[in-house]
Amino acid sequence: MTALRDQNPPEETGIVVVGSLALDTVRTPFGAAEEVLGGSAAYFALAARLFTPVTLVAVVGKDFPPGDLDRLRQAGINLDHVEVADGPSFRWGGEYGYDLNSRETLFTHLNVFERFRPRLDEKLKRARYLFLANIDPDLQRDVLGQVHDPELVVCDTMNFWITSKRESLKQTLEDVDVVILNDGEARQLAEEPNLWKAGRAILDLGPAVVVIKKGEHGAMLLSREESFTAPSYPVEMVYDPTGAGDSFAGGFMGYLVANGRHHPGAFRRAVIYGSAAASFCVERFSVEALLSVCRADLERRGRELKLISHFDLD
Repeated sequence: MTALRDQNPPEETGIVVVGSLALDTVRTPFGAAEEVLGGSAAYFALAARLFTPVTLVAVVGKDFPPGDLDRLRQAGINLDHVEVADGPSFRWGGEYGYDLNSRETLFTHLNVFERFRPRLDEKLKRARYLFLANIDPDLQRDVLGQVHDPELVVCDTMNFWITSKRESLKQTLEDVDVVILNDGEARQLAEEPNLWKAGRAILDLGPAVVVIKKGEHGAMLLSREESFTAPSYPVEMVYDPTGAGDSFAGGFMGYLVANGRHHPGAFRRAVIYGSAAASFCVERFSVEALLSVCRADLERRGRELKLISHFDLD
């Protein structure tokens, strides 16, 4: 394997995200896209970079389009730790019906991603902020073990790992600060149909904060000190929901890193910015919408979400 070096990598690592870069093939009732830039790390990084520098750790095959990597680099993402391996790149295909909250996976070809075993250099081992995308929980824990005393660790997961590696995932959750998962995954992990009870059961596994995404129905946050629920931004035309959850995580964590998490309301505002990032993601196929937005766009939608959900009891 060789590393893909930026000509002028950012001085700060900012958030280190470990996840996938992929070529996605997607069909929805509103169109289709073939072999387009995707992967959890790409969506997360493009949302988070609106707030803070992002260093991306992933692997691609030699067939990965250089133009896709150039677009990530031009967006300000540090690709210094993207490995280029012999073999084909990770590919995923999915199809959505009119219920865009659910999808059918058509194929998953892990290819070089199946052998992905990142080894962080000394600079990344000192990272203060770490996002572990929905990769194998054994690998999440291996990466976490390489980082020296990070200030904030956020992880994602998926139903495949909950089914196949439940005990390993529970071990990982003991060592993270925040876990982000969708409503179906929360119910599956907690073995509890009620989302509030499921969130509290997941808190008992170790994380300080649990964020449960509910698609078009918004998101909820639970900690031992507070609970919060927020609506999703009302997008009038959803073209492709792929990557919305990763974009949510990027907006959520990016806000916390840029603005701190110890002042009142920080996590609530982070949920709002996560929802705003996800709302842009779904408006176009692949990462196209995220490439064209700026922080001011997220702030505008955040203010609109506040107006939509605000009310007085008096």
